[in-house]
Amino acid sequence: MKVTLIDYGAGNVTSVERALHRLGAASQRSHSPECIAKAEALLLPGVGHYATLIRALDERALRTPLLDAIQRGVPFLGVCLGLQALYEASAEAPELSGLELFPGSVRSLPSTVKLPHMGWNRVKLSRPSRLLDGISPDAYFYFAHSFAATSTTGEAAALCNHGADFAAVIEKQNIFGVQFHPEKSGDAGAKLLQNFLRLAA
Repeated sequence: MKVTLIDYGAGNVTSVERALHRLGAASQRSHSPECIAKAEALLLPGVGHYATLIRALDERALRTPLLDAIQRGVPFLGVCLGLQALYEASAEAPELSGLELFPGSVRSLPSTVKLPHMGWNRVKLSRPSRLLDGISPDAYFYFAHSFAATSTTGEAAALCNHGADFAAVIEKQNIFGVQFHPEKSGDAGAKLLQNFLRLAA
């Protein structure tokens, strides 16, 4: 099984690629609709601005093959912005439509706390999680974001708090997402990626 990393030109693809290779996983980068359509497993890394990601997906004609693959049951993991893109929209670029796989809009974290939310934090299970299987509840993960899914409809398997509760891990059937960066989260992040690889196999 090979993981296809969706390379939209501005993501943290290299660091995710290295993390997968450390686990012995085969991967390939692609921004080709044909390659996305044939993928066995998909991973969408994300850093930067929401508009950059969404526009890149549309300009490269990746939206339709990506959604078709997910609907077909191909395992998908979105990281940081890759999680946020799964919702209908984001307050960071309200004029753009997300992938609309989950209802609701991504919002800014409260201005009463320091933004961006950057650094190490723990997550709290809201229901059993396949991605967090075997990971200590005391484990810390690395976050770097100002926007998050603060209102969810049952897809959140774990929450984090920074001024408000937000979705830290989402899981629904073959769709997975994490707001933190597993590739920068040490042993806990490596275990999470390993769990995704196992689920995708």
